[in-house]
Amino acid sequence: MRTLTVDLGDRSYPIHIGDQLLARADLLTPHLQGRQVCVVTNTTVAPLYLDTVRSAFSGYQCLDVVLPDGEQYKTLAEMNAIFDALLRGRHNRGTTLVALGGGVVGDMTGFAAACYQRGVAFIQIPTTLLAQVDSSVGGKTGVNHPLGKNMIGAFYQPRCVLADIGALATLPAREFSAGIAEIVKYGLICDKPFYHWLRGAMDGLMARDPALLTEAIYRSCANKAKVVAADERESDVRAILNLGHTFGHAIETAQGYGVWLHGEAVATGMVMAADFSARLGWLAPADVDDLRALLARAGLPVAPPSDMGVEQFLDLMAVDKKVLDGQLRLVLLRAIGEAVVTADFPLHELKACLAGAA
Repeated sequence: MRTLTVDLGDRSYPIHIGDQLLARADLLTPHLQGRQVCVVTNTTVAPLYLDTVRSAFSGYQCLDVVLPDGEQYKTLAEMNAIFDALLRGRHNRGTTLVALGGGVVGDMTGFAAACYQRGVAFIQIPTTLLAQVDSSVGGKTGVNHPLGKNMIGAFYQPRCVLADIGALATLPAREFSAGIAEIVKYGLICDKPFYHWLRGAMDGLMARDPALLTEAIYRSCANKAKVVAADERESDVRAILNLGHTFGHAIETAQGYGVWLHGEAVATGMVMAADFSARLGWLAPADVDDLRALLARAGLPVAPPSDMGVEQFLDLMAVDKKVLDGQLRLVLLRAIGEAVVTADFPLHELKACLAGAA
């Protein structure tokens, strides 16, 4: 097992990465707020891991909530199932919510924890690769709205993150690939040596080599922890973590939540951001080609849906959390390993990029 810390002063918390961690009560119970626990999971994960995780809470008043599986269920309406269970179970402010699942479960559970009785403790146990390297770390929680992804939520940090690589054995190939997209992102935005390491390690990662997976997850979490510690609420540097997301969220919203997986949309969005960076003279065209090839090796899409036009992209990108005073800001690449958040670009160049991508 490897452990690192998200450094947020008295709200700092550990990220444990390793195999066979789900039943490790010694890693979980020190972070419980009281004697009540609510495990939130979904219909796919519950049959696989719910009993194992519940066994770690022997002796506690423990209930579980099983949500439907899918991005299309990441809504305020579905989140009410968590509140219903907590209230029926008479859970008080000493309860701890435990998110057992992928990014949807983690985001919804964290948001529910932020809201229930104005804030209770929660723990992240991510079971997908994307959640282990990205959404479970950093305290972004929330739900989707038909007009925009993740537009309703809160910054709310977990007490602990437990990333069990053994859970990845049951992950479908498409979801595994989606997680690889977020791993590549860290190399692009702030860790050029990691990006070059990924170029050599990609085939082994896709074969789910445990040692390579542990290293990739650890380095991804270390990079994210460093950025989050510097800018917890995304007022400045943390926005670089959204490389590809403005383009990608537009794809997800246009196609319908769940049609494209988040990581698939981010992969295509990163290619689009890299292509736009090259159009601005910051990246070499060869860098963009290299990124396309790397993501393709991971089984990821590298072009947006053919039915999305320039105006639809622009309309949807305008509903983005990085828009400031009506001005669209994008995360682009000055170089491999160096991301920047900027609104300083010609609109006609952005339109050319969007037209060329499709």
